[in-house]
Amino acid sequence: MKIVVIGGDGQLGQDVVRAFADHGDAVVGLTHCRIEVSDIDSVRSTLEEFKPDLIVNTAALHHVEKCEQDPQRAFEVNALGPRNIAMVARELGAILMQVSTDYVFDGAKGSPYKESDVPQPLNTYGNTKLAGEYFVRSICDRYFVLRTSGLYGKSPCRGKGGLNFVDRMLKLGKERGSVRVVDFETVTPTSTCELAKQIVALSRSANFGLLHATAEGSCSWYEFAREIFSTAGLPIIVDRADAQEFTSKVPRPHYSVLDNASLKAMDLNMFRPWQIGLGEYLAR
Repeated sequence: MKIVVIGGDGQLGQDVVRAFADHGDAVVGLTHCRIEVSDIDSVRSTLEEFKPDLIVNTAALHHVEKCEQDPQRAFEVNALGPRNIAMVARELGAILMQVSTDYVFDGAKGSPYKESDVPQPLNTYGNTKLAGEYFVRSICDRYFVLRTSGLYGKSPCRGKGGLNFVDRMLKLGKERGSVRVVDFETVTPTSTCELAKQIVALSRSANFGLLHATAEGSCSWYEFAREIFSTAGLPIIVDRADAQEFTSKVPRPHYSVLDNASLKAMDLNMFRPWQIGLGEYLAR
């Protein structure tokens, strides 16, 4: 299978490229220097060059504050980008796999969100990612839209300053001996390595549509930090931070746990409890 991964130099993109290569596929990772997703001519000329069977789009403007400051650019990348890719995928007869986010929900439900739940984004990032989903679903016949949550991986996340939450906690803990972490946001930490393996497995199926794809279980950022230091065997003190201590100008869902209901119904769910993924990440 010939595969193109857009955003191939990103935190998720690098693991996706590696996973397909390990599977024996002919895979190319495209960086921003090779393709500008907001420019239909750039998308068309680049993808026509490779003529892929499958396009995986991991590219996004996912810095929540920057999206709020520049909503036009956020819409260009997160919404028009998937639209452009979807149009060219349809022209080439390629399958499109679009990576989306748990931030399409407002968190009011308080229990794991299924694919059938109605989205209600709280911020520009969530709104633009949801718009990207709708473009893909309205343009393509053969597509996967994968919503995920709390990603971390060994490759730097350039859009968020390089360090993921795990590495940032380890750095701060070693420097200070203690950290303060919020306890009012509940997510599902998901290893990019595990998500990449799930993407490869899905690429071999024809179970197209909207899918949730995260590790199993959930925790607050405070609980995640405690597990990081416990698993790493580090005696770092983790304190609960007050809500006012780390104020954000951008509203975020306080609960954004996803239920992989569709993957489970199709017997394709490869995810394990989030603690296992964390243990493997720290071991690597």
